[in-house]
Formats: sequence, C-alpha cells, structure tokens
Amino acid sequence: MKTWTKRSLIGFGLVGAGSALALWLGSAYWNGKTLGMIEQLKAAALVSEPRTVSFTGFDALPAPVARYFRFALKEGQPFIRTARMQQQGEFWMKGKWIPFTSEQYFSATPPGMVWDADMQMNPLLNVRVRDAYVAGQGSMQGKLLALMPVVNEQGGAELKAGALLRYLAEAVWLPTALLPSDNLQWSAIDEQRALATLTDSGLSVPLEFRFNDSGEIISFYTPGRYYREDDGRNVLKPLAGYHGVYEARSGMRIPIEGEVEWQLPDGRLPYCKLKIVGVEYEFAR
Repeated sequence: MKTWTKRSLIGFGLVGAGSALALWLGSAYWNGKTLGMIEQLKAAALVSEPRTVSFTGFDALPAPVARYFRFALKEGQPFIRTARMQQQGEFWMKGKWIPFTSEQYFSATPPGMVWDADMQMNPLLNVRVRDAYVAGQGSMQGKLLALMPVVNEQGGAELKAGALLRYLAEAVWLPTALLPSDNLQWSAIDEQRALATLTDSGLSVPLEFRFNDSGEIISFYTPGRYYREDDGRNVLKPLAGYHGVYEARSGMRIPIEGEVEWQLPDGRLPYCKLKIVGVEYEFAR
C-alpha cells in the first residue's frame, strides 16, 4: 500500500507539472500573438504627422458635435496617436455575469484596436478573449485556459463591419479620433443627436451618437449594423451603448464607465459593463 501510494503521488505530481507547463505555454503563446498585433498597430500609427486641435471651423459642425469637442478637448491639444487602457467589468455569458479584466490598445490613424480580456468563469476556469481590428481586418478569438479554442473568427465582411463599428463606438476614449477628417464625417440628426460615418479599407459604418446639454456623449445606437449570433446564424440586431462618469485624462475629458446592450424584440439585453481603471496616451507631437 505504501509503495502504491508513493507511486500514485509521483504520478499525480508529473501530471500536475505537465498541466502547469501546458497552461504556461498556452498563456505565453496567447500573449505573444496579442503583442504581435499591438506592434502592428503601433507601426502603422507612426506614419501620422504631428497635429494639434484648432477650434476654427467647429461652428460648421452639427451643434451637438461642436459642443462635444469644446467640452472634451482644448485648443492646442495634440492628436492622439495610440492609446493603452486597463479595464475591469462584467460580461453576460451563459445566463450570468462573468467578471473580467482587460487591456485594450488603439491606434487613431489608421483606425485600429486590440482588446485582450481574461474572463473568470469560476475560480479554476478562465477564458481568454481577443477582439481586434488591425490593418482593415476584424478578428475574434477565445480560448479556455488560453489553450482550448471556443471561437476563432477571422476576416469576412460581417466581422470587419462589427469590429470597425466597435472602434467607432469606443473612440470616445480617444476624442481627437472623432474629429472630422477625410475618413470620418458628421451629419446632423437633431439638437441632441448626430451621425458619425467612419470609412476604412473600403468599408463605411454609420453610428448614431446622443449628446447631453453639457456636451458629453452619453450613448450610441445602431439599428442594424452589428451582427449577433442567432441559432447559428449571424443576424443584424439593434445595438446601444451608454457612456458615463467623465473625468480628465491628459488634458481631455473621457467617460470611464460604459455599458452595451442588445435591443431585442422581447426587450433590452445588457451584455457588457466596464470601467476604465488606467489610461496611457501617445501623442503626435
């Protein structure tokens, strides 16, 4: 009995060591892929020229948009080149809220982002999720314990449109990226709403923004440009999101809390709540 017990413990130890090595290798590989995508973003962003904000011409913009830029920016503010953000929040998955932490990287010109999240399903099981828009292509990967694939989607018009639309919705965290340009135009809806249309790599996505009287962007909405899986098919569904609790960061005002929801025939379905807990900007100086 003593010999059997000793051998069993040795066997369990080897299995445990092997599992730990596999987890370490899986995490290292995942992190390496994320880093490669981030470096690709940074390399592309370096081609932009140094620029600063000028309020000249703001009066030609829709009234709520001009109000937003005067609220969020200041004269002479340098344009953002790249941004890195740390986030924490909850994601609705399999009928319950799953806590997550994440890091997100942005490039402003050209538009790009990489979101790398760690979702804690239970004390012993996590899911790594990476959502990206890089070099004009969308991608989405998810792996249990950074090892076992649960989703792996790359390329395709639907994924590209969804990823570019997500970038536009979250560009409120890098306000200079929302300034009008050859690739981004604003059109008026009414005194509280305006439509932003972002074009990249031959694709244009429109998104409705709502503003309050102070100039804050408080929500966004798309009636049918974002795809959601429904019985194994990707179907266009209305999507809305909410921004709140604005704070000053590097001379700009950005919202540090947000929530996103599907608007389905049977009601609202919130699926993501997050808070920005850290922000770093690189400016085009």
